[in-house]
Amino acid sequence: MSRRSLLIASGAVAATTAATGGAADAVDRKEAVPPGSGSGDDAGRARIDVHHHFTAPAWVDWAEREGLVRREELPWWARWDVDSALALMDRVGIATAVLNPTMQDRYRSAAQAREGLTVVFEALADVVAAHPGRFAVLGPAVLDHPDVTTWALRRAFDELGAVGVSVKANYNGVYLGDPSYDRFLAELDERAAVLFTHPLDLPGGAPGVPTVPGIPNFMCDFLLDTTRAAVNLIRTRTLDRYSHLSVILPHGGGFLPQIATRMKAFGDFCSPPLDAAQVQDHLHRFYYDTAGPMAPSGTLVSTAGADRILFGTDWPAASADIITAYTVPAVETDPVLTARRRRGINRDNALRLMPALRRA
Repeated sequence: MSRRSLLIASGAVAATTAATGGAADAVDRKEAVPPGSGSGDDAGRARIDVHHHFTAPAWVDWAEREGLVRREELPWWARWDVDSALALMDRVGIATAVLNPTMQDRYRSAAQAREGLTVVFEALADVVAAHPGRFAVLGPAVLDHPDVTTWALRRAFDELGAVGVSVKANYNGVYLGDPSYDRFLAELDERAAVLFTHPLDLPGGAPGVPTVPGIPNFMCDFLLDTTRAAVNLIRTRTLDRYSHLSVILPHGGGFLPQIATRMKAFGDFCSPPLDAAQVQDHLHRFYYDTAGPMAPSGTLVSTAGADRILFGTDWPAASADIITAYTVPAVETDPVLTARRRRGINRDNALRLMPALRRA
């Protein structure tokens, strides 16, 4: 190798090390494994999936009787059954899946919301009891009905042992971080709860209709929905006001890691203005899941740290074939992720964030 080639190679190695934080962790360097070889430890066979959508068949029966859904018009991801879920989990080494109830924004009244949630809670309890250790629970929130949400939080945490709460990135165009969420977030903060936010269509469009013809909204718009919620939480300093609250951003945080530098550079244009230190601080407060599948993780690791990344599949919105061909390999073959980091993503980070999972 010529001297020039050697210098170029050395520079590339140094740049990669700086970008991925490798120089900061000697243990990671010792545990590094060749891409594609797998981590070779039990964490890869005992994953915790924090992003698993749950549409209870009993709730679908109830909702159809109530005129809230038409079974034949339900999207594919709303056709959940326990046998298919367990088969997928066993196929990719998921020990425990955290169930996130879907379609909880369709109720017409507070009374109907309470009735529907009762069906959901009973279904969750049955699944958890029938398959010990395989499933944990996120409590649903129906923010259109604050008193019902307060009741639902008590039931989810105190009776079902929920490990967190699920909420949409925005309700009717109002994003997380807006003062209208304060009562809800204060209740979560008192419990030092975990809040999992999930995107849907962007505000202003017809539900389910692509914003750009030919491009499904989940391809791009969902990621922007998550990003808007995250930026609004940063802008309003919500995590300063509710310092015991932990927030999980799905799909690798949307576009947040990619626009981190942009936010620091142009934060003065926000109202109130964002300073670079505030942005940097909040980037390290969020958690991010791998559902999507996760893009190459260098930017996310350097932005937030590998200890803030959690394994997620997006089942059944993401099929078994997508999960096995893309989602799992994205973690197992990423050269930035050492064995130690993979263990954290697959299992340890979730256990640290949600200790109640240890019961499962």
